[in-house]
Amino acid sequence: MTTNQLVQQIKKKKSFLCIGLDVDLNKIPSHLLKEEDPIFAFNKAIIDATHHLCVAYKPNTAFYEAYGIKGWESLEKTIHYLNEKHPEIFTIADAKRGDIGNTSTMYAKAFFEDLAFDSVTVAPYMGKDSVEPFLAFKDKHTIMLALTSNTGAFDFQTKTIEGKELYKQVLETSKSWTNSKNLMYVVGATKAEYFADIRKIIPDSFLLVPGVGAQGGDLQEVCKYGMSDDNIGLLINSSRGIIYASKEVDFAEAAALKAKELQQQMEIILNS
Repeated sequence: MTTNQLVQQIKKKKSFLCIGLDVDLNKIPSHLLKEEDPIFAFNKAIIDATHHLCVAYKPNTAFYEAYGIKGWESLEKTIHYLNEKHPEIFTIADAKRGDIGNTSTMYAKAFFEDLAFDSVTVAPYMGKDSVEPFLAFKDKHTIMLALTSNTGAFDFQTKTIEGKELYKQVLETSKSWTNSKNLMYVVGATKAEYFADIRKIIPDSFLLVPGVGAQGGDLQEVCKYGMSDDNIGLLINSSRGIIYASKEVDFAEAAALKAKELQQQMEIILNS
């Protein structure tokens, strides 16, 4: 998927919502545990109920890898279902991979070719030769960790080195990498005050923003400082606040209501 196609979906749906499909078998409705594949059954119901309200889905691969081969098969079924039924929706493999040379290339093949995701998250700590192999794939996007929403982010990301915070140096350096036009960045919503500085460095890049909802991030603040004038440039992720809105039989309908609440807020922001 190209960036322009993503922008067109945002404008069409009046939404820049990304729904995280982080499935924990201890949290899904108990009646689904009788299904042959409870994880896929849960995901399918959520997708069927919310696909018209969002522009992206983001399975965190840890929630599938934790269940071994059966979990990986559930992830395969989920992405294949999305690509077949809703090819207009942007898909994100939240895998946070990061290694050098051929290893990164193999990670990229796994997510871009075998599973056919539109994008994958990566960790940049090992530098450009750990990220550039992902960037080599046409019409695929690499979403690099920049400034995260966890408390440990302050251990390294905001440390000042030679007068500049480390996350700013990471952003500036990444712009020089081959095919950097294929980069997007993860910036946590709980750090809304940093968005203005980030936009000075990457004014038009898409930002994947976790932390709205259950983690306490403020949508209005994020949009005030983080939205791009040219292409909106935001994907706001909500996971637990949507998919676990109910543990009853009506869980999918409850998820749709929560997604609708966010979509309506986004529509107001886009119209203004």
